[in-house]
Amino acid sequence: MRKYIYNSRDVAAYFKYFSVPSYLEVSYMQYIFNLGSKVLAEPLTRDFESFKKEVYRELYFLWANGFEDERADISKMTTEGDLSLICDQECICLESYMKLICLHLIFSGNLPYITLNFTGLMTQLGIKCDMSLYEANCKTVCESLQLEVFDTFGKPFDLSLGIPDELLRVSLSKEFKEGLDNRNFKETLRSEQMNWLMDLKDKSFKLFGSIQPRKKTTKSRTSGQSNKNYRNSGSNVVQSKVQPKGTPKTSEK
Repeated sequence: MRKYIYNSRDVAAYFKYFSVPSYLEVSYMQYIFNLGSKVLAEPLTRDFESFKKEVYRELYFLWANGFEDERADISKMTTEGDLSLICDQECICLESYMKLICLHLIFSGNLPYITLNFTGLMTQLGIKCDMSLYEANCKTVCESLQLEVFDTFGKPFDLSLGIPDELLRVSLSKEFKEGLDNRNFKETLRSEQMNWLMDLKDKSFKLFGSIQPRKKTTKSRTSGQSNKNYRNSGSNVVQSKVQPKGTPKTSEK
């Protein structure tokens, strides 16, 4: 079985589907570019700037075609007339979806597997073909993407025997994992961001110095209150000539 190699649209679709922040896109591109021809098509591994431009072009294409996030229709990853490279044409959506799953396993080194229900996936992706054809394509796409399938107990599952209506574990094959970078990409990225923030903090202290905490200058309410006794100092309304509001005015005889 011929192994599938990813292209710029696959990478761009991963960014859209898994909502990768825009400020991290270049870091993701750099990681998969460093993996080389084991993952990427040969023309994309020659120059990083050219690869980056191709990914950004595909990002615009996907956005214009309506593929924006995980709620988008998987069929929007392709246009009318595109040929399926792994599966039969009736199962091109299965091919697109499984490529996203495989890329997620590549980028997430600490993720051992993903659980999928292939039977329910047929309805979710809107695939309309014979069940026997769909089962054959599930086996083909897993082999081409170098994925292994296990049951819920972790035992190898042979898709050629059929697809059960239950969750199965899908993970990268052992041989494929050995060819990847052993470092956890996301952990490395997180540590680099923390180091960058610490360097920025140190530079800020050198430039501006430490900022003293501002002292509280607001007076308390009790200190501003007068000790004057308003009850004793108030005028007697009965003895006063000032007529209270609402009292009828009477003339003296």
